[in-house]
Amino acid sequence: MTAAVSAEGLFITLEGSDGSGKTTQANLLKEYLANQGIDFLVTREPGGTLIGEATRAIILDPRYTDMVPETEMLLYAASRAQLVKQVILPALQQGKVVISERYVDSSIAYQGYGLGRQYLQKVKLINEAATGGLKPHLTLLYDVDPQSVINRAIGASSLEGIAGGDRIERRAPAYHARVRWGYLQLAAAEPERFVVISTKDKAPEQIFAESIAALGQRFPGRF
Repeated sequence: MTAAVSAEGLFITLEGSDGSGKTTQANLLKEYLANQGIDFLVTREPGGTLIGEATRAIILDPRYTDMVPETEMLLYAASRAQLVKQVILPALQQGKVVISERYVDSSIAYQGYGLGRQYLQKVKLINEAATGGLKPHLTLLYDVDPQSVINRAIGASSLEGIAGGDRIERRAPAYHARVRWGYLQLAAAEPERFVVISTKDKAPEQIFAESIAALGQRFPGRF
């Protein structure tokens, strides 16, 4: 991690395909941290700032089917740059525990692996510039079968309130399979940072218990 942060600040990211339960886990973590009296901040990507939320609306709008990969990866990075500078770094410098739903790993998985390996290096370079090299201390990867993503997309609506799923959710099953494979490749390459938690046949409370156990193991006495 090249950006300077307080020794007490912790940056934790929640990753996984759409439908893996990241938002549910973020809400459970928010409640847990509040009850423990821990100074924290929970945010999400793309979004987390006024500019980021406006960018999110563009990225996920299913009307923009002609969006080219370069535009997509730059929009994600732009939202991320705003979030890092405006929200994440100040909170870390104040010693807070910062939890973000998605971060750079999402772009590597979705654009770098999902759209095609030819974009992998571009995604990494763009996001190095966007974040100033800031990396999470820990990443919880909620692993989900790609079919769950498809089932969500063809349901009545997505969590964004878009009937039939947002622009990313509507992509072909092979795309979502590549995204999951990309995530697992990232986790295998950085086992000191990633904890992979399977969501298969598990209630949210069980997944949450595994999340807290992972936090306690990586940061003894902190949680």
